[in-house]
Amino acid sequence: MSRPAAAPDAMQFAVRKRRQTPTVIIISLIDVLIVVLIFLMVTTTFKQQPSVRLALPETRRTKAGATENALIVTIPKEGPMFLRTEPVTLDILREKLIEAVRQNPQTTLAIRADTAAPWGQVVNVLEVAKAANIRVADAFTKAAQ
Repeated sequence: MSRPAAAPDAMQFAVRKRRQTPTVIIISLIDVLIVVLIFLMVTTTFKQQPSVRLALPETRRTKAGATENALIVTIPKEGPMFLRTEPVTLDILREKLIEAVRQNPQTTLAIRADTAAPWGQVVNVLEVAKAANIRVADAFTKAAQ
């Protein structure tokens, strides 16, 4: 059985609308990029660590440096002293050393002093260590050439 042929007038063809090409809204992408850039800039500034340039005294000893688990006091030629990376005064240093000895009686101290650092500062740190009952105090040095 065949279908009767429809008259050409009766046939209706669907008119296909032409699809528009998708557009990318670049302004939104730029906004997101700026937010990501600001986030990266802010978070990377926290990674910067303060540093103090020191010229360590030279020695002919084979052991150049201090024990690994010691509290390290840095004495630059100018500016404040540092306990690890925190700037301290002698009073604060005394308190922190007493607290460290209270927690661990075997606490040792290592002094990292610049060759041009005032000798009085080194002596003051040694007196504070003695007052805090720290028995071992060592010094960072570099090996002589």
